Amino acid sequence: MTDAQDAVIRAHREEWARVVAALTRRFGDLDVAEEAAAEAFATAVERWPGDGVPPNPGAWLTTTAVRKAIDRIRRENKRDDKHQEARMVHDDTPPEPLGVIDDDRLRLVFTCCHPALATQSRVALTLRLVGGLTVPEIARAYLVKETALEQRITRAKAKIKAAGIPYRVPSAEDLPARVAGVLTVLYLVFNEGYLATGPGTDPIRQDLTAEAIRLTRLVHALLPGDGEVTGLLALMLLIEARRPARVAAGELVPLAEQDRGAWDTALIAEGHRLVRERLAAGVAPGRYQILAAINAVHTSARDIRDTDWSQVVALYDQLVRVDASPVVALNRAIAVAEFDGPEVALAAVDRLGDRLSGYHAYHVTRADLLRRLSRGEEARAAYGKAIELAGNTAEIAYLTRRRDQLA
Repeated sequence: MTDAQDAVIRAHREEWARVVAALTRRFGDLDVAEEAAAEAFATAVERWPGDGVPPNPGAWLTTTAVRKAIDRIRRENKRDDKHQEARMVHDDTPPEPLGVIDDDRLRLVFTCCHPALATQSRVALTLRLVGGLTVPEIARAYLVKETALEQRITRAKAKIKAAGIPYRVPSAEDLPARVAGVLTVLYLVFNEGYLATGPGTDPIRQDLTAEAIRLTRLVHALLPGDGEVTGLLALMLLIEARRPARVAAGELVPLAEQDRGAWDTALIAEGHRLVRERLAAGVAPGRYQILAAINAVHTSARDIRDTDWSQVVALYDQLVRVDASPVVALNRAIAVAEFDGPEVALAAVDRLGDRLSGYHAYHVTRADLLRRLSRGEEARAAYGKAIELAGNTAEIAYLTRRRDQLA
C-alpha cells in the first residue's frame, strides 16, 4: 500500500475493519478481501480530495470494495463456483449467522487468529488486516526488519490458501483456542497507541488505546473467567489512567516526573479491582496478570519515592519465569536500578546488548543509568543511539533535552 492509502486507512480505521470483515464473510477469501479493500481505499485516495468525503464513508468503501472483489474473481478465475461467489452480491439468501460475537472488528480478529497459523504469523496478519497498523509499525513491535515482517504475512496468506483453512465466523467453542492470539493483537494495538512509532502521528494515539480497551472489554464479557483477559484489561486501564500526564510541552514525561494528580482515578480504581479479583482467584497468574500487578504497585504510590520497588522486582522475577524475553529482562533491570542501584542494573542491561541493540528502549535505559553513574560521554553516545532509533516525536524531544543537559 502507498503512504496515502495508509493515511486514509488510519483516518477511517473503523471502516477498514468493517470492509474487510464484510468481504471476508461474503467471499470466504481473506486475500480477496484485503486486496479489494486496498483497491477501494486507493480509489478513495484518488477521488475524495476532489469530490469530498461521502456522507457515509463506510458504505461507499464497502460498495466499491465489493465491486473490486467481483471484478477480481471474474478476471482471475472463470470457474463456475467463482462466478457463483461473484453473484452473491445479488443473492437474496439470508446472511450466515454472526455467531456469539456481535462486534464486526472483534469478530474479524477472532476469525483471523486461526490456530492453524503460527502465533506470530496470525498476529502480524491480524494487525495488518484488522488493526490497520502499517508494516513498519508492526515490525517495530516485533523488533524485526520490515522485509522479514512482510514475508511472514505473505507466508501466512499462502498457508491459508494451500491448506484450505476455512475463515468462518468462530463459534463459542472456538474462542478459548484463539483468545491468546487475540490478546496479543489487542496488546500490540494498545502499545502502538500508548507510544506511537509512526512518522507524522501524535505521540499518543488515543484512538488506538481506546479501541483496544473497548475490544478487550468485549472479550472480557465473552470470557469473564479467563485470567489473562482480565489481566490485560486491568493492565490497559492502569496504563491509560496515566495518559493525561504523559506528555507536556511536546515532551514525553517519564513516570518519575508525572503529575500523579492528573491520573484518572476511576480507571485506576477499576484496574485495581480487577487485579484484586485475580489475586483472590488463587490461580497462578500469566503474563498480563503479572504486568497488571506491577502497574497496580506503581499506581498505588502517591509519589515515586513511595513505590515499593522490592515488590516490583519480585513481580518481575515472577514474570521472567513466565516470559523470559530480553524486553522483560530489560524492564526488570529498570526496577533493579531503583532497588539495588544503577551499577547493578547496568551490568544486567549490558548483558542484553546482543539481542536488543536495535531496540531504542535498550539505549534509553543505558543512557539513563550511565548518566546516574556520572559517565557523561558514554551516556551522550547512548542517548544519541536512542534518538536515532526512536520514532516517537515526544520521546525524541525528551531524550534530546536529556542529552544536551549532560555536562
